[in-house]
This record gives sequence, structure tokens and C-alpha cells, in this order.
Amino acid sequence: MNMTRLLGDEDPSPVVEFGPSATQPGEHGADSPFLFVSDHAGRAMPARLGDLGVADEDRARHIAWDIGIAGMGRALAGQLDSLLIEQAYSRLVIDCNRAPGHPTSIVRESDGTQVPGNHDLSVEDEGARVEEIFHPYHNRIATELSARSAAGLPVVVVALHSFTPQMNGVSRPWHAGVLHNRNPAFGLRVRDFLAREEGLVIGNNEPYALTDVSDYTIPTHAEGRGLAYLELEVRQDLIATEEGQREWARRLARILPQAWEGMGA
Repeated sequence: MNMTRLLGDEDPSPVVEFGPSATQPGEHGADSPFLFVSDHAGRAMPARLGDLGVADEDRARHIAWDIGIAGMGRALAGQLDSLLIEQAYSRLVIDCNRAPGHPTSIVRESDGTQVPGNHDLSVEDEGARVEEIFHPYHNRIATELSARSAAGLPVVVVALHSFTPQMNGVSRPWHAGVLHNRNPAFGLRVRDFLAREEGLVIGNNEPYALTDVSDYTIPTHAEGRGLAYLELEVRQDLIATEEGQREWARRLARILPQAWEGMGA
């Protein structure tokens, strides 16, 4: 398969936004320090790629997107009058939380499911996904952060993800996990607030650890700029319904400002 351009006029933009932006005159995020980003919110497929040879039921699974995170993120951003930047395309097309060239940037197999449309790609095929999906998304985040910096506005980058209740036959006990690497202070405060909530089990770098190699968004946009950040994973069965999404949005809308106030902002 060889192509020079991936996205057509019928395809959605890779960048989806909700809420006020500092790039618009008079819209400085409504004084909210929070910039929400969702690397795996969508599951769109470019028309030229079809379904990548993946069955409908598999494209509805976690291998294609972060189940529940779009609904939760939009509700949360709305409650805090903050900007949310989402990636519209499925991570089966390209994973926007991996550096281009990373072994899992464009997967050939995911959690036991083959992705035939990702086999035998040319350099040009892979490059089109990077140029037309990956870069526009990350350029938009960078532009927003630069605008906020130029305006002297405080900013906390909050990366929203969800994880499966089980992996490799093992149940995961955490209701949510806070991931951190360098500059972890804000995330650790959020972790502590969440741990005080009745009935919640909160993971510390669980079910995944945040590293410069395994992740891209937070290391590049937050740690790379020396910004406060939170990378949050919420278990998918807790936010699979609108009710669960609203519950977690309300919880986070209460906790995030409390955690930020304690940072001496």
C-alpha cells in the first residue's frame, strides 16, 4: 500500500476541542489553570484505511480507544470551564502517546488481535499518519501552552486515560492510578486526595509507570516545559456509562482545584 495523502475531505480533523482557549482573544481558559488532553479519546478511522482489517467488536475494545474517557473528560472540562484537546483517531491508526518510530506507535498486533492494515507499511504510509494525525494534535497542545505562557497564565497539564479491569487474566484492583516521573508534586497531591475518598483503591504508577520511553505527551509537553501535571488512569468499568462518567467528573472537578490550591498557586 502506497499513498501520498491519508486524510480526505470526508475525514474528521484529528484535533477535537471543547472549552475556552488562550489562543482566542478574551478566552484565557476562564482563569482555569487546567489544560486537559486525551490522547486516546476517539476511535475514528481514515476512510482510506477502511477498518484496518479489524472486526467491529474488536474496534469497540480498549485496543482501539480509552473507553469512557471522552464522556468523562468533556464533563470534567465543562465543570471546570477548562479547555479539553482530544485526539479523534483510534490508536490502532497511530498512538499519539508514543514517539513516532516507537515499537507500539503503529501496532501490528494488540492484546492478541492482529491489525492486518498495519502490516507491510511503507515509510511513506507511516509518515502520513505522523504528519496528518500525530503532529497536528501535538502542535495544537504546544500552541495552547505557548499562548498561556505568553499571557502569564498558570497551567497544569492533565492527561486523561482509562485502563481495562483485567489484563492477561489478572484482575486489577485499582479504581484509578496516578502516573508520574519527573516533577511529580501535583500528581502525588491528587493521588493523596483520591486515596482519602471512601472505597477507592488508588495506584501509584499503576497499572502503568510513566517514563520517557513509554509515554510522549506528558514528557514532552509538561515535563519538557517544567509544568505541573497529572497523568490519570481510570478503570474502564467505572466510566463505561454516562452515570459513571458524571460521577468521576464531579469527583475530579472537586479534587483538582483543591490539590492546586495546596501547591501555593
